[in-house]
Amino acid sequence: MAQQVLIIDDTEVNLILFGALVKKLDDCEPHNFSDSRLALEWAQHHVPDLVILDYMMPNLDGLEFIRLMREMPANKMVPVLMITANDQKQIRYRALDLGANDFLTKPVDKVEFLARAKNMLTLNQARKNLADHASWLAGEVRKATKEVIDRERETVFRLSKAAEYRDPETGAHILRMAHFSFVIAREMGLSVEDQNLLLEAAPMHDIGKVGIADKILLKPGRLDEAEFEIMKQHAVFGYELLKGSSSRVLQAGAEIARGHHEKFDGSGYPQGLKGAEIPIFSRIVAVADVFDALTSERPYKKAWSIERAVDFLNAGSGTHFDPACITAFLNAWEDILEIRERFQEDPLTSPGGDAMTGFTAFSTLI
Repeated sequence: MAQQVLIIDDTEVNLILFGALVKKLDDCEPHNFSDSRLALEWAQHHVPDLVILDYMMPNLDGLEFIRLMREMPANKMVPVLMITANDQKQIRYRALDLGANDFLTKPVDKVEFLARAKNMLTLNQARKNLADHASWLAGEVRKATKEVIDRERETVFRLSKAAEYRDPETGAHILRMAHFSFVIAREMGLSVEDQNLLLEAAPMHDIGKVGIADKILLKPGRLDEAEFEIMKQHAVFGYELLKGSSSRVLQAGAEIARGHHEKFDGSGYPQGLKGAEIPIFSRIVAVADVFDALTSERPYKKAWSIERAVDFLNAGSGTHFDPACITAFLNAWEDILEIRERFQEDPLTSPGGDAMTGFTAFSTLI
């Protein structure tokens, strides 16, 4: 594509001369304007490769033209070659401040004109090539980063399913409670970054169940006191499994695994934390996890009605649950119902389903 050269001079003979000289340069197309106001209008819709303009022009002089052109984001870096008289040093200083790049002195020497124009076009092309390369590199970094994030998400989902394979809960439960957590975090005003981090980390809340014996984990009836004490260890197991990672997602998962069975009044486990001592992610997941567990059918229980589950949450506000989390959950009720409707089938047990189906559904909604 030909390089575009914008030429502005109110003297017709100069326009003809400069246009003819520009055509001598390789692959250049001149755009001549005797009225600087029309030239400025042209620049609002085009990005020239070089601007050549005279300082002395009626209505809009060269300095004002440069100032107004530099206010156009696309034309901030376009090289400007200004033509001035030999004794106009103060004008040159002002032009440099406004963004002029080089000068020609009247009367214009043809050889000097061609040399300066060619050099400025070459430098501008190099700048554009560098910008294109930087853009390409940024794109490659984005692709590489996305691949790393996608692999991390897949790892998270598969880690979460490792526990679910040994537990009567389902893959759909993972997706529902993670999205419930996201909605609660949003309603509580957490940053978008934290909302997404919670969405990715919440599925690891029960990863520690991989360390619980089947006779306890899969027991169809109520656990006795000794069995329940063993079951409670899954919170610590999950934390120990995930802690110390360089991944922010796994770090968050570790805190969630350890803290999602803590209760707001301090009667929970494993640490007996109270109120704000409990990490905010754990307080949020506690609400999301309990609600979905109550309203889901399991081999050892029937699903509760939504109304009964909400009553349970309200009754536990301030004792079991953080009241702020309960308020946020109920304020987003339409979103909660939509999530329940969206994630009905277990991607691992539905016809034709596999582990990656669930992972894809999870990752594409972040």
